[in-house]
Amino acid sequence: MPTYEYKREDGTTFEVFQGINDDPLEKCPETGQKVKRVITGGGGVVYKGDGFYITDYKNKGNHSNGKSDGSASESSSSSED
Repeated sequence: MPTYEYKREDGTTFEVFQGINDDPLEKCPETGQKVKRVITGGGGVVYKGDGFYITDYKNKGNHSNGKSDGSASESSSSSED
């Protein structure tokens, strides 16, 4: 469920976990003040580490068998004759 941020009449903010299809809150559940939903940029995705490598993929055997490299070099050498 997404986290929505709301701003109270007095300027303070709070966050609420709500479903996407839920109606926005009209009153603060704690104080009863009127609230408005604040549009935020969100947390987004944070990537940590060095990244991904060829060895990280499921079908890593297809890239390291060398069959396509050998046939390509044979066909290029036969076309030069």
